[in-house]
Amino acid sequence: MVEPADRPSTAGQRLGAPESFGVSTLEPGLRPAAQPPGRQVSIRVQMLDDTQEVFQISQRSPGKVLFDLVCVHLNLSEGDYFGLEYQDQRKMTVWLDLLKPTLKQIRRPKNTILRFVVKFFPPDHTQLLEELTRYLFALQIKHDLACGHLICNDTSAALMVSHIIQSEIGDFDETQSWQHLLHNKYLPDQDAIRDKITDCHRKHVGQTPAESDYQLLEIARRLEMYGVRLHPAKDREGTKLSLAVAHIGVLVFQGYTKINAFNWSKVRKLSFKRKRFLIKLRADPAQNAHHDTLEFAMASRDCCKIFWKICVEYHAFFRLFEEPKPKPKPILFTRGSSFRFSGRTQKQIIDYVKDSELKKVPFERKHSKILSNSGMSPQSSSFRSQVPREVADEPDSTRLGRRAECNGSEEPPAATSTTNGFHDIPAAPGSDPTQSRQNHHGTGSAPDPQFLNPESPSSEDSPEGSPHMVVNGNGSVNGLATGSIGVLGQSPEGRLLSPLTSPLLTDAGCVRHDDEDEARRKKFPTDKAYFIAKELLTTERTYLKDLQVITESFQSVAGKDEAFPDSVKNLISASYDPVYKFHQGFLKEVEQRLAQWEGRSNAHIKGDYQRIGDVLLKNIQGLRQLTVHLQKHSECLVELERACRSSRKAEAACRDFEQQRVCYLPLNIFLLRPLHRLLHYKLILERLCKHYPPTHDDFRDCRAALADISEMVLQLQGAMMKMENFQKLLELKKDLTGIDNLAIPGREFIRLGCLSKLSGKGLQQRMFFLFSDSLVYTSRGMTPSNQFKVHGQLPLYGMTIRESEEEWGVPHSFTLFGQRQSVVVAASCESEMERWVEDIRMAIDLAEQTSSPNTDLLSTSLSDNKLSEDGGAELESEDELCGSRSSLERQGHRGNTTVHVCWHRNTSVSMVDFSVAVENQLSGNLLRKFKNSNGWQKLWVVFTNFSLFFYKSHQDDYPLASLPLLGYSVTVPSESESIHKDYVFKLHFKSHVYYFRSESEYTFERWMEVIRSATCSASRSLPSTRKDLY
Repeated sequence: MVEPADRPSTAGQRLGAPESFGVSTLEPGLRPAAQPPGRQVSIRVQMLDDTQEVFQISQRSPGKVLFDLVCVHLNLSEGDYFGLEYQDQRKMTVWLDLLKPTLKQIRRPKNTILRFVVKFFPPDHTQLLEELTRYLFALQIKHDLACGHLICNDTSAALMVSHIIQSEIGDFDETQSWQHLLHNKYLPDQDAIRDKITDCHRKHVGQTPAESDYQLLEIARRLEMYGVRLHPAKDREGTKLSLAVAHIGVLVFQGYTKINAFNWSKVRKLSFKRKRFLIKLRADPAQNAHHDTLEFAMASRDCCKIFWKICVEYHAFFRLFEEPKPKPKPILFTRGSSFRFSGRTQKQIIDYVKDSELKKVPFERKHSKILSNSGMSPQSSSFRSQVPREVADEPDSTRLGRRAECNGSEEPPAATSTTNGFHDIPAAPGSDPTQSRQNHHGTGSAPDPQFLNPESPSSEDSPEGSPHMVVNGNGSVNGLATGSIGVLGQSPEGRLLSPLTSPLLTDAGCVRHDDEDEARRKKFPTDKAYFIAKELLTTERTYLKDLQVITESFQSVAGKDEAFPDSVKNLISASYDPVYKFHQGFLKEVEQRLAQWEGRSNAHIKGDYQRIGDVLLKNIQGLRQLTVHLQKHSECLVELERACRSSRKAEAACRDFEQQRVCYLPLNIFLLRPLHRLLHYKLILERLCKHYPPTHDDFRDCRAALADISEMVLQLQGAMMKMENFQKLLELKKDLTGIDNLAIPGREFIRLGCLSKLSGKGLQQRMFFLFSDSLVYTSRGMTPSNQFKVHGQLPLYGMTIRESEEEWGVPHSFTLFGQRQSVVVAASCESEMERWVEDIRMAIDLAEQTSSPNTDLLSTSLSDNKLSEDGGAELESEDELCGSRSSLERQGHRGNTTVHVCWHRNTSVSMVDFSVAVENQLSGNLLRKFKNSNGWQKLWVVFTNFSLFFYKSHQDDYPLASLPLLGYSVTVPSESESIHKDYVFKLHFKSHVYYFRSESEYTFERWMEVIRSATCSASRSLPSTRKDLY
């Protein structure tokens, strides 16, 4: 039994392809340039899977020749994200300069190993358009975790390692997974969290290697240390710091904690003078400030220059549209460094890959099924056996990459240099500064010297038996012409490929063709059906997160609390867990279909994937099998309320759970989410059927799915409406004090909102609650939970109503004549008055038909001590009111309910509005801009319960902030506001203004539609079958 080698295994290798020599970095029709004449030199390069390849280059060839040979060898189109690093004679890790001769940089090529690694880390891995590139990034993350470069907390580390293991050995098997962890080192302190890793791995059943890579990169990109390479420095006071560079600018760290960031838009010049690194900032016009210069001391001038160079490259790569042009050579004297970025910028890469006419090489990830006790050494398979390559059509030609030149875009000002490497940074034309706030998961420990000064492995670290592949400029591999390679599953030396890899099932060994049958990957789809399907995806992600609140967060709290009866725990678990598991599979299918629709994955598979009806029909038919569980959800709500009434501990536990950030809505709303989701499916299918002509291939499936879901909605709608009313009464009970038995059978909520009550002291703001049997008026109390104190009630039985504006001289006023007292109230505007009058008259009619004359909502204490109408609770000051009106920067719970928002915004909502809000839920990515800011910030936004909730990404467990929309207006920006972007809408309330950008016309219209449903009352304009209930 062979023990695993010390060197990391080639876990994750996916493909076995015939040895070939593809070209991927050249424009169509271009031939690679020949190498300069001269003696050939062997250069050894270590790949991201720790295998080594040997490349033959000329003595006088620049670094670009070697780098392009590596990219061609890997058949890598997006190679500019990567670079070659090595240790120079000073034992400092530096990047290979692509413009200078290689041998002038590497003085001892026989004793030097260059490492092919990721150089530029984009903020979002979805910007990587090819699956091969994402796979290489995943290998980089794996390497950074093992080396201790990617610092994060244990939870994030365990989750990332679990995705790595899933991509290597597949679904969880207790024995195999445990053995795999014992013999493979993914983290420096892996043993301490081994149980947590296996627990995470259990949850990835059915996840493909490509999906594991996607999830790994999604987690890694949100870490504060993602892509960060620390350069030790000191500030002027001598405090030990570290500098780093990222896509947004220059970062300052203390230990592993980011303490400052200088955005590229704020930096005017970067330079270094001897050991001092200088950052010159632009003057702030708003503060009338002068240019500010920050100074950091580094270990040596060489350290300064190394960091300055990578800053120049990062700025050019992420901020410029084109590669900077070289400066003209001076006639007499030279000043400063002539260094400049060489290669394609990120924009050029994206444009090239999207517009390239070259046929994409299939790259399908396969589980490697590596067993640590396998008889085959992990080193026996090279990285070349997993990467698809293509046979060159002319074996005698030299395969050197030549970067594509992008024409037609305006050239920005080039980065210039002056004395001592001064670098002026131009602002990227047409770009906005990105305000990225990364989540910090640092451990808070002191920096390790090995972390701050990582050393590259020397030649002695490489095992002698490690496989090498020699690639030279004459189109031969290890001396064999590439044209002679034609046996699938064999290496050029005639050896069978490692059994750890799976052979490529498509014709990757063929020459590229421009077949019409397999055209190039399409650009972003523009069909309306695609955006409707994408709305299904985004809302399904939010729905699954909402289900997690019940199935994971709440059940974990209830399971530890003995106050909850076992019957309630078992009922909730049995009713919600099967629904959650079903929708997990549904979401995966939708994600895969959207990826195929966009052309992001499985590009080699033929088929018509530009449809969603078949996926919906299949899963809605599966959802019908869960109807018995959906019918029990109303029972769960009733039983949970009964448990809270009978046990104060259970009530306190629920109240404490609602204060957690993950419970961003009242708990009972989450219990009704599965019933609400049926309405969403119905509306989505109605839009698809309306969009498709009857002859469309997807129309039949969509129509059949619509018929099935309509039947389910009709079957459950009665229980749904009763439970919505019951849930609303329970929610109001928490906001009111001094009231007994609010949630009783037969009572229905109709409207709540602000009215001014006329008393001896004049008009006083009061909160009114209209039910089917009485009208209750309150004022906001000064309790810690900001509950509303009940002042009195007016039974609706025998009540009459009369408009009395002329009688009292108060605008928009009307008088309510009850059996025991009369009340004069005034609304904020005419439309508000009309809504109240209409609903009160409807409620009076209901009371005459169903109520008895004696109805008392007030508690005994309040009934005995009759409140003085003039002696209510003190009104809040204007500062308190204004301070609560903008809740975008805070995330409250009981102080941010619909009742409180109506109080501050002086408006009202009805039960019909709540029902419409249930149907009009939406989520997705939006770009947000404040009134006085320049940049747009990308956020994941969820609209529900009359509010926008903001997340950094759809995988976040809780929102960062919220914005209640009641009282806001939604419009399109005017010309004077200078918002020169498409699909922008504006939200404003008094002095609060926010701009949001959507990705398409359809999503723009949908956001406008759902937000208008929250900002405009629906009781008069939207007749609904739900309204008949009231």
